[in-house]
Amino acid sequence: MTGQKNYKKTLLACYLGFVTQAIAANFTPLLFLTFKTTYGIGLETIALIPFVFYFTQLLVDFAAAKFVDRIGYRVCVVSSQILSAVGLAGMAVLPELLPTPFWGILLSVVLYAIGSGLIEVLVSPIVEACPFPNKAGVMSLLHSFYCWGAVGVILGSTLFFSVCGIANWRVLTLIWAVVPLYNAFNFLTCPIERLVKDGESMRPRQLLRLPLFWLLILLMVCAGASEVSMAQWASAFTESALGVSKTVGDLAGPCLFAVFMGLSRVLYGKMSERLDLVRTMTACGALCVICYLTAALSAFPILGLAGCALCGVAVGIMWPGSISISSRICPKGGTAMFAFLALAGDLGATVSPALVGGISDLAGGNLKTGLLSAAAFPLILVFVLLTLRRRF
Repeated sequence: MTGQKNYKKTLLACYLGFVTQAIAANFTPLLFLTFKTTYGIGLETIALIPFVFYFTQLLVDFAAAKFVDRIGYRVCVVSSQILSAVGLAGMAVLPELLPTPFWGILLSVVLYAIGSGLIEVLVSPIVEACPFPNKAGVMSLLHSFYCWGAVGVILGSTLFFSVCGIANWRVLTLIWAVVPLYNAFNFLTCPIERLVKDGESMRPRQLLRLPLFWLLILLMVCAGASEVSMAQWASAFTESALGVSKTVGDLAGPCLFAVFMGLSRVLYGKMSERLDLVRTMTACGALCVICYLTAALSAFPILGLAGCALCGVAVGIMWPGSISISSRICPKGGTAMFAFLALAGDLGATVSPALVGGISDLAGGNLKTGLLSAAAFPLILVFVLLTLRRRF
């Protein structure tokens, strides 16, 4: 019976799920200055948008551990796509309909952030439950689609604005909303298996009582922090180090970082059967420390940019690799485990950029000092992996 099911369609739907998440996370920040000029919203108010986005995701990650198994994977994952589509479409419409445009923007952000949070919790276990060989490689390739989605959003939006003008941003917003709307139909019809049989998965309290599980949580926090610290500050770092415009900074910074991160995940996906995951992640953690040190301490701007780009290679397998390691150690962790891992990754992704920014401010606006502090995250990740390796 299993052989008759088209799991490739499931994989395609999950690929597009991560592309949807990349659209949600990367498109709106490109419009921050447009919101300022169009609606007269101050930058200090606009700064609430990413906070609300990631905080909403954190809440969804936490709540999903309790409600996903009750409602069912299919209902939840289809809802994730519909909420993402409605949120993106609302961005083009609600600011004009509500008396205060910012509330329209924020409502839209909350809607697609709920969708994005559900995607993060659900897509990995859906793929993990499929009868694919070489699960670690498939997981790494799956997560590469977030990177390609981010690159596509940045390049596609830049091209659209260059050709059609930034004044037509609402049209582009509606175009991006088509992706999750189309993908909702994929999730409606593709085969979806349960990760753990009914009654056999561990409950949240059981997981949280395991000392080893807290090591996995720490591993995931460091994976998220190592990735997002550089990703969030790559544009500003490139602009300040190379003295280029924001457009060039976006392309040379976060876009180049995302390309290298995507390539890293694809290469590991192809070579994973010949590589030991824990050893590979340990080596990548060490490389990540070197990349942060290079970006922070190099006196040559080009070397700093190289450190920024190669950091994408180093962090590429950290997030999917942490999920694969957790699945091996806690095979009956179920949905609750994936929800807690997503929560931990998002926590690292939320705290680390703020830490870099705060330390940079204390150092008189020196971004290199902030990035130097972020080297602690991959260093801790290496020690966690060495501890896990001694025990397994």
